[in-house]
Amino acid sequence: QVQLVESGGGLVQAGGSLRLSCTASRRIFSIDTMGWYRQAPGKQRELVAIITSFGRINYADSVKGRFTISRDNGKNVLYLEANSLTPEDTAVYYCNAKTFTSDEYWGQGTQVTVSS
Repeated sequence: QVQLVESGGGLVQAGGSLRLSCTASRRIFSIDTMGWYRQAPGKQRELVAIITSFGRINYADSVKGRFTISRDNGKNVLYLEANSLTPEDTAVYYCNAKTFTSDEYWGQGTQVTVSS
């Protein structure tokens, strides 16, 4: 089992920045892929960014060049640095972890609201 707890969400003006954190309950070096997803009201949950244990990273086209994903295996934390935020980035952001045995876990989500 892996518990994931997100933090760092909040209200920010357009053009601003936020840093989201996801703290895992166990050593994340044993977790294959970690990622951030988001769900806006009335929309499906979508991928924002993922990072593998080997450091391979993929971003959604909508956030490329603005968001940066990273993981600190020593602290068991996944980060998302979100810059140049727009109202279209408003959503609940969820942390996700997939283990090498294909188990999948989700955090409870953190709200990000970008005002225009």
